[in-house]
Amino acid sequence: MQIPTPWQHALGGPILEGPDYEGLRAFLGAEEAEHPVYPPADERFAALAHTPPERVRVVLLGQDPYHGPGQAHGLSFSVKPPRKPPPSLKNIYRELHDDVGVEPPTHGDLTAWADRGVLLLNTVLTVRHKKAGSHRKKGWERFTDAVIAAVAAGPPVAFVLWGKAAQEKAEGLDARHLVLQAPHPSPYSADTGFFGSRPFSRIDAWLAERGEPPMDWSL
Repeated sequence: MQIPTPWQHALGGPILEGPDYEGLRAFLGAEEAEHPVYPPADERFAALAHTPPERVRVVLLGQDPYHGPGQAHGLSFSVKPPRKPPPSLKNIYRELHDDVGVEPPTHGDLTAWADRGVLLLNTVLTVRHKKAGSHRKKGWERFTDAVIAAVAAGPPVAFVLWGKAAQEKAEGLDARHLVLQAPHPSPYSADTGFFGSRPFSRIDAWLAERGEPPMDWSL
């Protein structure tokens, strides 16, 4: 899957034609020759395809994709049916219900959010089968830095940074934007401050202050 044209324009030539991105492509080619890599190549930029730059209202930033077969499909925290919601997503649904009363769906597909302006981005866009974090520091971080910078250069949006890797992206986000940080929704950390962080209602309140309609968080 190619980077969608609107994002190519937003990111500009230097990031897509420079040695870092070429090195990343070479690394991915070598990885795919020897290991399953998720998500599949044709879904790697799904977040950018579903949410073009001019439609971004919220950036929901995760870490790296799910590393099991048939899970990751290019949207952070999301899985396609018939896969059931993984533990982190179940915790997101729990907070969604407690915060704004949305009933948790039985599926794990967040495409509806992406189509409504939630950029479901990970800091790293690929991972080796059953090896979490295996594609960190291979070039994706520079690419996602550029995506975030392109969004941040436009109109104010809400950034939701869950987990340490996501929170490292907070640097450079100016006060025009809403920046919400919390622990990752993983079962290992959700009880340390993710639950009760109320990101959904805080985003809606911020949008209301700006005279904008709330997000539709239903799924």
